[in-house]
Amino acid sequence: MPQRAPSLSQTRLADVTASLRGHVERGELPGVVALIARGATVHVDALGMQGLTASDAPMRRDSLFRLASMAKPITAVATLRLVEDGRLPLDGAVDPWLPELANRRVLRTPDGPLDDTVPARRAITVRDLLTLRWGLGAVMAKPGTHPLQRAMAEAHVSPGFHVLTAPPDEFMRRLGTLPLRYQPGERWAYHTGYEVLGVLVARASGMRFDDFLRERLFAPLGMKDTAFTVPAEKLDRLTTACSRDPATGRLEAWDTPADSFWSRPPAFPSGGGQGGLVSTADDLLAFCRMLLSGGRHGNTHLLSSASVREMLTDQISEEQKLRSPFFPGFWDASGWGFGGAVCTKPDGISPTAGRYGWAGGYGPTFFIDPRQDLTALLLIQRNAQGPEDGALALEFSKGAYQTLEN
Repeated sequence: MPQRAPSLSQTRLADVTASLRGHVERGELPGVVALIARGATVHVDALGMQGLTASDAPMRRDSLFRLASMAKPITAVATLRLVEDGRLPLDGAVDPWLPELANRRVLRTPDGPLDDTVPARRAITVRDLLTLRWGLGAVMAKPGTHPLQRAMAEAHVSPGFHVLTAPPDEFMRRLGTLPLRYQPGERWAYHTGYEVLGVLVARASGMRFDDFLRERLFAPLGMKDTAFTVPAEKLDRLTTACSRDPATGRLEAWDTPADSFWSRPPAFPSGGGQGGLVSTADDLLAFCRMLLSGGRHGNTHLLSSASVREMLTDQISEEQKLRSPFFPGFWDASGWGFGGAVCTKPDGISPTAGRYGWAGGYGPTFFIDPRQDLTALLLIQRNAQGPEDGALALEFSKGAYQTLEN
């Protein structure tokens, strides 16, 4: 007897919709686009408004959202395309393309003075950048606590909600004036490696990073709305980015279609997400399905299945996790592949290991589960400011798994 195709429960999908609608009706979000897909079944909710006022347009399935750090998997795929082309060595030094990172000095102690350094034991590799083990990133401490943290802020290369405005060469020059915090390959440190990868892809390909993404990734996948800039004819689909007033909880706009940073070409096409890509639910679904298909899109192979497997495999050792602080509990059931987190054991969301995905500081989150052929996208534009932001993503992720049938 033929096996029944995996499907989604319409009743439980309705429960997910009702839960999201509640968040909108309570004023916690102006609007949301959520997508859950399995096999040929695609369920999409477009709820609420694109902005904060009654005169704003209703949310649409093709509304545009700022991805922030959710763009990191896209940057990882772009990098791996050059590895497969033979233009970059996965485990080779990046020095030929990023001379600013050659012959690095490393702090003798991670929180020590900037002039107390030792030579790097080896060169930084492409894999180091993909796995965020190249030696520099966010310093997980109160701002201004450590010398290197202050120096990164003064050089305007530190991670954060702010967009990067220095051109790529100037960004790299500034990074090159700083010592590494850790020896290459020693520890995991979030974010900055993906800004460097965007520059690496551009220099290795001989193209601007945004042009490379458009020609080598977005066009083959049919991702027609994904870009670093929103043209005038699409601004009516750009959602308003907002944050909560800490005192009142009221939502306040910080980027609107009428005067958006994203209406102008960026000085720095960001591979990590600080002022990075804008996209839609269906564009992101095409990207996720490519990963679920082992790098294929129709008859086109964008990546080999081996590269996709490595991308979705935890690359961080247990010892490195112990020595690499992030937010509380992150490493309990998670690792890091290329561009995103990998679920390493059942964690209360998925019943098995292997879920892969990431979120962005402006609100969006996604995951894929190859074992279940499942994609889930939650697109919002409210800055992550506290535990309630993680709670919303957790609620949606659990709900997505509860929709699974057979």
